Amino acid sequence: MVIITGMSGAGKTVAIQSFEDLGYYCVDNLPPALLPKFLELMRDSTNNIHKVALVMDLRGREFFDSLFEALDLLSDEEWLDEHILFLDAKDQQLVTRYKETRRSHPLAFGDLPLKGIEQERQILDEMRGRAHRVIDTSNLKPRQLREKILNYYAEEKQEIFSVNMVSFGFKYGIPIDADLVFDVRFLPNPHYVAHLQPLTGLNQDVSSYVFKWSETQKFQEKVLDLLQFMLPQYKKEGKSQLVVGIGCTGGQHRSVALAEYFAKKLAANYITHVTHRDIEKRKGH
Repeated sequence: MVIITGMSGAGKTVAIQSFEDLGYYCVDNLPPALLPKFLELMRDSTNNIHKVALVMDLRGREFFDSLFEALDLLSDEEWLDEHILFLDAKDQQLVTRYKETRRSHPLAFGDLPLKGIEQERQILDEMRGRAHRVIDTSNLKPRQLREKILNYYAEEKQEIFSVNMVSFGFKYGIPIDADLVFDVRFLPNPHYVAHLQPLTGLNQDVSSYVFKWSETQKFQEKVLDLLQFMLPQYKKEGKSQLVVGIGCTGGQHRSVALAEYFAKKLAANYITHVTHRDIEKRKGH
């Protein structure tokens, strides 16, 4: 169980999102009084909650006095590995962040942010000393903070970045969650071959038809080269998943075959998933 706390504006939102990518069950702004309930959940052998990350900060200041009592409860649980992560930043940087977001400090509604920051720092001084790890985010971009958390808390050889290849039909609309979209409607269409029309790109005959053309061969070569260049850059920027859409007219033949091809090629270096969104959407179905 990781308790994420620290100064308001120091990056707790980025932190909790990073733990979520690592497979933790995450709760933001949990009142300390509810901590025993989470211990019960983790003890319960009927669920799979083995890793929990909880944000506890001054947004729940009416409960904050009970936090030390709750942490003492954690330390008494021999079966539990607890860890306190404290996020900090210099006053000047925190003031700048509050000005950029135009938000009030939770302890200084209608007052200067610096007053709230100074009061919060005084309240949290003991908590900072109790923390197992302190990260100063003053000079860290969100991506850099995320990298630090992944480096500190990822299990050995745990891979975070994944690629999801999505085949689709343009007649049904472009996937709204796609990061990249490739239009393959310029390739010869198996739909106009009578014995291939009722089949899909998962069928070997359809796949062979799609890949026998020189246009397809040149396209797959160029796109694969592009993806192999771009994926490390996305990963470096801190992206946890890239969704690549491959679209043809109906999402049954060309896009399906090519999505399968690219997924297999990338699987040697990345976690890959394939989704055929429109493969069953045919007339009369």
